[in-house]
Amino acid sequence: MKGLKRFVSVLAVLVVFSCDGEAQFRFPMPEFESDYRQPEMYTPPPGRTNDLMDVAVLAGALGVGAWLVLKRRSRPGVFLLTVFSLIYFGFWRQGCVCPIGSMQNVAEGILDANVVVPMAIVAFFLLPLLFALFFGRVFCAGVCPLGALQELVAVRPVALPQAADRVLGLIPYLYLGVTVLSVSTGAGFLICRYDPFVGFFRQGASFNLLMAGGILLLLGLYIGRPYCRYLCPYGVLLGWMSRFAKWHARITPTECIQCRLCEDACPYGAINTPAPEEAPISPREGTRRLGKTLFLAPVIVALGALTGMMAHDVLARLHPTIQLAERVAAEERGYFSDVTLESEAFRASRTTLAELYAAAHAVRADFKRKSPWLGAFLGLVVAWKLVALSIKRKRVDYEVDRVACVSCARCFPYCPVEDEDAKTQKHKA
Repeated sequence: MKGLKRFVSVLAVLVVFSCDGEAQFRFPMPEFESDYRQPEMYTPPPGRTNDLMDVAVLAGALGVGAWLVLKRRSRPGVFLLTVFSLIYFGFWRQGCVCPIGSMQNVAEGILDANVVVPMAIVAFFLLPLLFALFFGRVFCAGVCPLGALQELVAVRPVALPQAADRVLGLIPYLYLGVTVLSVSTGAGFLICRYDPFVGFFRQGASFNLLMAGGILLLLGLYIGRPYCRYLCPYGVLLGWMSRFAKWHARITPTECIQCRLCEDACPYGAINTPAPEEAPISPREGTRRLGKTLFLAPVIVALGALTGMMAHDVLARLHPTIQLAERVAAEERGYFSDVTLESEAFRASRTTLAELYAAAHAVRADFKRKSPWLGAFLGLVVAWKLVALSIKRKRVDYEVDRVACVSCARCFPYCPVEDEDAKTQKHKA
């Protein structure tokens, strides 16, 4: 009860103080004669409700999701919540503000002391993480509009091979690292720029983004939630929190009878099968295997840092200044007969070619300094995954993978113990 009271107190503070977001950046910033450039900010599109109401709806939806998953264990209820979230956070609020995109605002606020992040955006970033720490990934269950859209099209999802799932599962860590790198170097907000589903919510986007979203939805017919599992950087943070959740979704309300029906029902690879101790491997051999992995971990991190530094020139092309400089240089050499809006606007400005190329050189130098940290982070992730694989833990029943489980409740209706438990509760009532 103490933990629940502490959680409710923190939740109340976030909701109350999120109203400050309405007073920040409401009017245009005054223009003064200086070299200061106002940082690029991504704010919600004009809507019909204020930020405080959005935060309250988010908190309420998360609370309802936790109740439906942990207390009611209701798959139909989670499905209805999914439809509501898709309508409200997706089409009504046009996918913004979203906790996934708010990562970038929070990262910018941490990295740049001159940037003030509205409390509403901070609340959107923290609330799903706070709920994940207490109740698991209930945000993914039926509150996230991106996940909701994919959940509704997952009509015949199949489980991918475990090896493929693990390899593809490294991509969100890469996306997370590149996102932070882009914010720290001024390259912009990649998540907002390349959101594959916001075009559907706003009924308009570039052809490439609409095509990417369409492909993901087609894949989602047979591969459960491809964006959530193999792209979403916010899912990495939610998984970290969910690992330590005080309360979490369980496959069965009572004792598992190992019927394997839940394993067939879960398309997300989020159920760990029983793993008895392997007799041929002695404790000494297991310790030796773990020791070798730990010994290689610094080497893997160092190789990752070296790879990141070597890739800095490619990563720098994410920055608009580099894109403009390369385009203008190509036009100057006659490689293109037409011009883009960006290059035309540059030529209409007072900036010289030398100044543009100097700015591009400075951006590349910045990426060269910071890209090794991205590579080291990815090396650390790979090393951690290898260490986790080298640790063998005895498991006697089917259990939920706390990191991968999105609390969708798909496995609940398939559990025969669930039905018996419901009858028992009804009989007692």
